[in-house]
Amino acid sequence: MRHLRNTFTAFAIACLATPAFAGTTVKVTEGGEAGGAMTLTLDQSTVKAGETTFLVHNDAITEEHEMVLVKLKSAEQEIVVDAAKGRIDEKTLKSMGEVSELKPGSEGQLKAKLAPGSYALLCNIKGHYEAGMHAMLTVTE
Repeated sequence: MRHLRNTFTAFAIACLATPAFAGTTVKVTEGGEAGGAMTLTLDQSTVKAGETTFLVHNDAITEEHEMVLVKLKSAEQEIVVDAAKGRIDEKTLKSMGEVSELKPGSEGQLKAKLAPGSYALLCNIKGHYEAGMHAMLTVTE
């Protein structure tokens, strides 16, 4: 009986230590060098609502990058770049957080609780968005 109780206790502790819904992980790879095309790619473009961890890797050789997560009003929402600054005015968007200034070869992560809808992931370092550093993410029920 004692063995059975110890086994049950160990099982109960394991269940409490491991969340039933661990959430989703999205791998984000950033790449590109100054003067050329730049990329921000996701290993999946649709995820279920809830806790999401973004694992961001800067694959560039010399260029720093960042990843900003933005909740859009709709999938068609236009993101406007301030031509004079070569950047987006983040105050006009609903930012959910960011992984900033990743040095070449480094990694970072962002955790966010996502509701259903459309999201943009982008690099807002001067000129990077316009060079192609953005991707869309759809979050479903």
